[in-house]
Amino acid sequence: MPETLSARLRAVTQQLTEAGVPDPSVDAELLLGHVLGAGRGAVQAAALRGDEISESDAAELDALVLRRAAREPLQHLTGTAAFRHLELAVGPGVFVPRPETETVVQFAIDALLENAAPAPIAVDLGTGSGAIALAMATEVPHARVFAVERSPEAHAWAARNVAGVENLTLIHGDLATAFDDLRGTVDVVISNPPYVPDDAIPRDPEVRLHDPAQALYGGADGLDVVRVISGRARELLHDGGLLVLEHGELQGEAIRSILSGDGWRAASTHQDLTRRDRATTALRD
Repeated sequence: MPETLSARLRAVTQQLTEAGVPDPSVDAELLLGHVLGAGRGAVQAAALRGDEISESDAAELDALVLRRAAREPLQHLTGTAAFRHLELAVGPGVFVPRPETETVVQFAIDALLENAAPAPIAVDLGTGSGAIALAMATEVPHARVFAVERSPEAHAWAARNVAGVENLTLIHGDLATAFDDLRGTVDVVISNPPYVPDDAIPRDPEVRLHDPAQALYGGADGLDVVRVISGRARELLHDGGLLVLEHGELQGEAIRSILSGDGWRAASTHQDLTRRDRATTALRD
């Protein structure tokens, strides 16, 4: 007997709930939408209409649900991750962009929009999937955006995402030495560096088992890369240029101390939408 979409969604939601998956009903709709080639709203409408699911689509959905129940990231299963207005290609080997980073990049975008230069310059150190760099380049189209990624696997995903964006330059290299030709000319430097302390293993299996370790762990206190970025950003930025750093909710004070010690001024920590400390900004003196 044919099965309705609504019945299959209920069954999938229950299966994901039992596996401990956060937001199981959302994931169920997104996985079904991926199978059907439809958006979440279209899936909801089809379920309300009483539409049925074919045997082949049901089999494809079942295979994806088993992987999601094993806590493989949803974005690895669909091959995409939403970020602001973007849809990014992601998969094994690259850090999946998080919603909280959407608020962090706003500091950089605002600074670029308020800059009086005809073509303000922004640098994204450790771009991963290219999410931050691509948001800046597309939302501030008169800006010149430069991004660097060290991991070959992550660089490949970023290259795929930024292809054809004329005001964005992506290189494969080390953030500590990249863009020497831009020294003293950059308006904004931004980074979402690895900031998890080495002994602080993430609780979520999606993060612990699937995000690349070099995108997560930042030394004994999680701030080794932040220290490198502080020095490199001072070399790249002109006087008055803005540094934007994403970090963990308990790291704001330590990062402000690092930046103040390196000669930055006006170091300030900002909360995300959940009122957790999420970003610290500072101005080059």
